[in-house]
Amino acid sequence: MVHQYKLNGYNIVLDTCSGSVHAVDEVAYDVIEMFPEAEEAEIIRVLSEKYADRADVTPEDLQLCIDDVKALNDAGKLYTADNYGDMAGTLKERSGNVIKALCLHVAHTCNLNCSYCFASQGKYHGDRAIMSFEVGKRALDFLMENSGTRRNLEVDFFGGEPLMNWDVVKQLVEYARSVEKEHKKNFRFTLTTNGMLIDDEVIDFCNREMSNVVLSLDGRQEIHDRLRVDYAGHGSYEKIVPKFQKLVEARGGKNYYMRGTFTHANPDFTNDVFHMADLGFTELSMEPVVCAPGDPAALTPEDLEIVKEQYEILAGDMLRREEEGKPITFYHYMIDLTGGPCIYKRISGCGSGTEYMAVTPWGDLYPCHQFVGEEKYKLGDIYNGVTNDPLREEFRACNAYARPECKECWAKLYCSGGCAANAYHASGTIRGIYEPGCELFRKRIECAIMIQVAKAVKK
Repeated sequence: MVHQYKLNGYNIVLDTCSGSVHAVDEVAYDVIEMFPEAEEAEIIRVLSEKYADRADVTPEDLQLCIDDVKALNDAGKLYTADNYGDMAGTLKERSGNVIKALCLHVAHTCNLNCSYCFASQGKYHGDRAIMSFEVGKRALDFLMENSGTRRNLEVDFFGGEPLMNWDVVKQLVEYARSVEKEHKKNFRFTLTTNGMLIDDEVIDFCNREMSNVVLSLDGRQEIHDRLRVDYAGHGSYEKIVPKFQKLVEARGGKNYYMRGTFTHANPDFTNDVFHMADLGFTELSMEPVVCAPGDPAALTPEDLEIVKEQYEILAGDMLRREEEGKPITFYHYMIDLTGGPCIYKRISGCGSGTEYMAVTPWGDLYPCHQFVGEEKYKLGDIYNGVTNDPLREEFRACNAYARPECKECWAKLYCSGGCAANAYHASGTIRGIYEPGCELFRKRIECAIMIQVAKAVKK
């Protein structure tokens, strides 16, 4: 499958199944588009007429271009056959029931009252609760017991707001460090926080123990304070930004992400990305809101068109900033065209419900944080393990080839079939799709590839 598009002055051709990317001139772009269906003589006739006013496009030139396209085809870099479908159903089976990552919900409570919160202000549609050390310890033991021969294990301290249970977070890290060597494991911790309770102790501890820190900021103050408010209705921007700046500076500007959400209020989200960059933050992520279609925060079809334009604006500005020696990283544009994820990850996706699970404050297991509170998606618990085997098998079967809508999508080996939680909330089944999310994902990948093409061309 070949995907062709034009962006920022580049004619880009992506061969989906080989991963080959070609930046070509306009004539080669047209030849590639016609080649699979048309005879060579027809290609030469049609394009000779199209470029009749160009002396440098003769029938002989067109034949040479066709020969180059044929050579790329023969080399497996164009029109590559999709041979991964049969493999898709077996890759996750080979990994057995090994678990490599847990999202520990150490606090089902929050000190902010964000109206768009998918977690119902941290309660996950249930009662407020915090995780005890005993439950967290058992969760870490459960992870080690079920991780097979994997050495590196990932644990995300999540909420609600995890800093509302800070002592338990520290105790769990201390426990993990005390046992990881004897179990031949290496824990890599992440903390996701709204920043309200950050202080010097939190900064020092995080910069010593956390492999990554995710900091929630929606951008401009008027945008951030519109929805990210406390229970008195006061915005949080002025309280958290100086704390974030202090943490990032002490961290050396590495291994963190500013994580924002854009809504109907700011489809022009690039202004929020640029604002965060002006504040000194360089590692950035902005996610589209996930909520019910009738929610005031929901993106409209008109918003989606604006957002797609904004992705292009952001890509162009990132190239400008890099040329000026002031680069920023945008999470969704991180792509490695020379290597990148192995075919297992490209087909199988994030591993929710199989390799990755979320743990509630009382020890229940769910496929990921976005399913917590949905009782039919409870997998089991950290004491008895996974007992809902049919559900685990349903998630094991989720991959880039599991959905009919994905079959002809050129981006399926980049999204790996998309987010099961978004599919469920949009369609009622993890085998469905969230079409607006698909639409935005395809645009992001086009922009990410264009950035890499631009860098390669300028070398």
